[in-house]
Amino acid sequence: MAQGTVKRIDLESLARDIQTWGRSLGFAEVGISDTELSADETRLLAWLDKGRHGEMHYMARHGKRRARPAELVPGTLRVVSARLDYLPPRAEPAAAVLADPRRAYVSRYALGRDYHKVLRAKLNRLAKRISEVVGPFSYRVFTDSAPVLEVALAAKSGLGWRGKHTLLLTRTAGSFFFLGEIYTDLPLPVTEAVSDHCGSCRACIDACPTGAILAPYELDARRCISYLTIELEGTIPEELRPLIGNRVYGCDDCQLVCPWNKYARPSPESDFTVRNGLDNAELVTLFAWSRQEFESRTQGSAIRRIGYERWLRNLAVGLGNAPYCDEVVAALKGRADDPSALVREHVAWALARQRDKVQRMS
Repeated sequence: MAQGTVKRIDLESLARDIQTWGRSLGFAEVGISDTELSADETRLLAWLDKGRHGEMHYMARHGKRRARPAELVPGTLRVVSARLDYLPPRAEPAAAVLADPRRAYVSRYALGRDYHKVLRAKLNRLAKRISEVVGPFSYRVFTDSAPVLEVALAAKSGLGWRGKHTLLLTRTAGSFFFLGEIYTDLPLPVTEAVSDHCGSCRACIDACPTGAILAPYELDARRCISYLTIELEGTIPEELRPLIGNRVYGCDDCQLVCPWNKYARPSPESDFTVRNGLDNAELVTLFAWSRQEFESRTQGSAIRRIGYERWLRNLAVGLGNAPYCDEVVAALKGRADDPSALVREHVAWALARQRDKVQRMS
């Protein structure tokens, strides 16, 4: 953007307008930060050096560019961060589903439409609104789609603080929200960061089923159920399978126990309304889906990204952890000769686990 044009703009007023326009588009809050992330870069590199990113090779491949917005998008001076609440209205309570090992637990963020599309559309509309006032300007929109330290940027912009589970937290809405960014060359005034309000609480650390939160602010993704059921492409480590329970896509345990999430509100976005009854579905029912049914029912959903094989892999683990019953065993035996070696492996484990339960009952 030409410097002469910038001088004719009231940047303070523009920053306030951007926040107002963002709220009118459905964002719960909008903040603005500079691009200095050196401390976060140090933490990122230490985390990568310890191999805690597992098979998420893209985390290491992009390296320092994650913490250097001006290298990712040359000319970037500011980052506009926005949060969008996602708790689906009228969904079956998470605790009720987790308490019933016959049902499949799907992370609350994935019950409706794929958030990438919803968030990106809103951010592009916000950028277009800005251009109507300032004229053409340089920007790029991100929705968990590139090497961006979104939590660090959002915290720097005042949208919240990094919780001990490493997610962003805010006193007014907890952590059940998506984050998106607009990188821009507009020299906007920044919004003020907020202080940490986790205190001595360690509820998220104690609640993690697999012990993935090693210490406050330290996550080993290789043990995280969200990583194991979504990011991991191959075999789920056998010692972790019993700990996964009935969580077949993602995990919300660290958020569900967080005291600040008592303030989380259902999203007004119709796109996040529950689809295909995935808030309350039986494991056996989902395991019976054909490939065609999976493709059809997950169209426009974030779940589709893992593909049919990993979907069946995760469900097989859930069925192995379910209480013994003839229906569960029959469902597993029906896929004992599945074309996928990955599925067969996890089905065999699940059947062995069911046999062990029978022996303990006798």
